[in-house]
Amino acid sequence: MEEKTNIIKDLSIEEREEILVDIARTLEDTAREAYVEGNTHFATLSNNMAEAIRVNADELARDDPENAELVFQQATAMISQFEAVHPYRMVSMAVH
Repeated sequence: MEEKTNIIKDLSIEEREEILVDIARTLEDTAREAYVEGNTHFATLSNNMAEAIRVNADELARDDPENAELVFQQATAMISQFEAVHPYRMVSMAVH
């Protein structure tokens, strides 16, 4: 985790913002899976964190790289926690 933290500090503002948006998208995907599995509490927490990251991504990336690192660590920890409890992801075979 420390290696990722140091990398985020060294990125440009645009790259930091892109990473924050990507982590928000991943949190939303995880929230969707948790909701389908019936874990509404975790789904709500993930969605709320994703929305907060998305709304503040520009400010975090531009003005506050230290807190951007903390937010990234917290989001990564939430995603890791979900993956640890649910190692076998659902695979949709739906045809649209």
